Amino acid sequence: MMPGEGELRELISGSGWLTRALTVVRDSGLPDAWIGAGALRDLVWGERYGDGFDPATVRDVDVVFFDPTRLTPDDDHRATARLAAAWPEPQWQARNQAAVHTWYAAKFGGDPIEPYRSVAEAVATWPEYATAVAVQLDLANRLRVCAPYGLGDLLGGIWRHNPARVDVARSRQRLARHRPAQRWPGVTVIEPG
Repeated sequence: MMPGEGELRELISGSGWLTRALTVVRDSGLPDAWIGAGALRDLVWGERYGDGFDPATVRDVDVVFFDPTRLTPDDDHRATARLAAAWPEPQWQARNQAAVHTWYAAKFGGDPIEPYRSVAEAVATWPEYATAVAVQLDLANRLRVCAPYGLGDLLGGIWRHNPARVDVARSRQRLARHRPAQRWPGVTVIEPG
């Protein structure tokens, strides 16, 4: 178990909403499916650095899965629809990490990227270290954690740019859009650049 994993498990188990979302994802049949990024950050930072966690403020639930046999945008749409059919309340966004190389450069610019070999490899490229974390429930209801950089920034309330894939300009745009210091007053923002 990595440092902080017990604390993360406690926060997640205390949230019926996130536990239900994890159960829906596990039972969806999507291969190697995880919840990560913003929904997880919102829970942790809301509870530790804000006024509590309010699921109504979660913009979307980022679900990542890995299926190298289904690489089209339609496959992502079908995966998202499958989750919504099981539980319509959250705004789901499912993305096959095996297909990111097929659309990344067209959407974000720059050179084409190499295909990811796993969910963990994809998570390691997410825009901030605090959001480069994903969790899943296994069939025995045990929580699995994927945190390539550890849990220090997520649990410590640190917004810090991860330069693995996102440049400084896009990181600044994300910072302006998400306004972490206003949303979670106890969070420390380390300016990109």
